[in-house]
Amino acid sequence: MIRKSGIITICGRPNVGKSTLTNAFVGEKVAIVTNKPQTTRNRICGIKNRGESQFVFVDTPGLHKARTRLGDYMVSVVRESVADVDAVLLLAEPIPHVGEPEKQLIARMKTLGCPTVLAVNKADTLEQKEKLLEVIQVYSQEHNFDAVVPISAKTGQGVEELLDVLEEYLPEGPQLFPEDMTSDQPERQMMAEILREKLLLLLDKEIPHGTAVEITRFAEREDGVVEVEATIYCEKNNHKGIIIGKGGGMLKKASTLARQDMEKFMGTKVFLKTWVKVKENWRDNPAAIQNFGYVKE
Repeated sequence: MIRKSGIITICGRPNVGKSTLTNAFVGEKVAIVTNKPQTTRNRICGIKNRGESQFVFVDTPGLHKARTRLGDYMVSVVRESVADVDAVLLLAEPIPHVGEPEKQLIARMKTLGCPTVLAVNKADTLEQKEKLLEVIQVYSQEHNFDAVVPISAKTGQGVEELLDVLEEYLPEGPQLFPEDMTSDQPERQMMAEILREKLLLLLDKEIPHGTAVEITRFAEREDGVVEVEATIYCEKNNHKGIIIGKGGGMLKKASTLARQDMEKFMGTKVFLKTWVKVKENWRDNPAAIQNFGYVKE
């Protein structure tokens, strides 16, 4: 029986490992992960039941300098997510320097009055433990964190210890989500995100950040197979050619990888059809941004 439950925001600069940590907490994939910054565009809730406690983790986009209206939206999501929560977890690189994104987030934390925890990610990459102490020292000079925990979201090192620390800040109360839920994302949105992840992994430079995925059909057949039809939008005609690839090879590769992950997520066979269309400068078009599901709650 759940006796304690609470909402914890995970924040930090782009590509620091927030989505990897969210997945590690939950124990399965609820947020897409790539080695490119600004992968996450929406706030994503990952739900973890542990003993008598339910953790609701809010994985936010990285705080970056916005260059498009979509970027403005992502930055506002971060700022609004670091509010009305039971604790804030700042995820930082193992570098003894507090950058501008971290300073902005710390300034916001100071106004909230809720517990704040610093997790130094990628601690396994430090050969000398003295370096870790230097990182903790510079952050402690910026803010009096309630706790500091070194972790590796990738290997799982320190993740259980971090959960132990965060559990102390969960208020008593009923569970917020059913026990079998691991994310608040609708299945259609998860399908779109899985395909977008594969585009981020396979494509270079600016092209993947100019892509959006819209699920135009999502239906379960009587035999249990789920039919998914997805349209990939990009901003330029030459980008469309690159996404499709020679003889359709790139699109086929992305679609195959996406279908395999969709089948794992759905626990059944998935029949996936994909198309590519051009929608110029959609990242600066408020109607298009809203249409692709980037809507403030």
